[in-house]
Amino acid sequence: MKDVQKEYDPRNIQIDRVGVRNVNYPITALYHDGGTQSTIAQISMSVMLPREYRGTHMSRFIETLEEYRGRVTPHNLEGFTRRLCEKLSASESSVRFLFPYYFRKKAPVSGIESFSKCDIDLQANYSAGNFDMVTGLALDVQTLCPCSKEISRYGAHNQRATVSLSVKCRGLVWFEELIAMIENASSSPLYTLLKREDEKFITEHSYENPRFVEDVIRELATRLDADGRITWYRAGVESFESIHGHNAFAEIERAK
Repeated sequence: MKDVQKEYDPRNIQIDRVGVRNVNYPITALYHDGGTQSTIAQISMSVMLPREYRGTHMSRFIETLEEYRGRVTPHNLEGFTRRLCEKLSASESSVRFLFPYYFRKKAPVSGIESFSKCDIDLQANYSAGNFDMVTGLALDVQTLCPCSKEISRYGAHNQRATVSLSVKCRGLVWFEELIAMIENASSSPLYTLLKREDEKFITEHSYENPRFVEDVIRELATRLDADGRITWYRAGVESFESIHGHNAFAEIERAK
């Protein structure tokens, strides 16, 4: 059959990215303790299209996914992006994996366990033999206002906040390690299942650890700066204020 995609295109324009988006596909994520988790990722895949070709072969993106069936993990994306280049005769490829990541967490006093969730965003690029990956995650925490605590007789307003973090690393940094950095920078982590003794502890712990969004971002940056494996990071905190009709936020980006 005639290969229409490989027809010559006289317009002489290179396309930076062409591919498929919003492909839902099962993948395997690895736990820090060696276990695995099956989850569903929303995947985007693309390649650079040379100026002389009319189009790319869209089916080959899915074929590559099928080749890696059962082996698509966040830790082998370099091989996956390299294979996309080979499969589609391209010099550059990009992929993005968005998926929920569930991890077990013990309540602080009762020790009762339940699942918590964060959202993972993996973006990987392969070009001329060079591989680059950004690991991103978004996690909800609690913040308690230092100003409200200082000026109030009976308590302080507190609320849920979302921390978004993206990092580039040399070597392996586990999702759980990034989660711990975020939670330790906040007033308190969030939990799915709590007993009354846990609620008491968290309420008091947050009161003793008030955090502006500025405090959270600086505490997190301090931890990221101290980790030699992390070469670049971008972090943001957005607090869904409980006594205001607006949100508060802080952002920081650093190349180390």
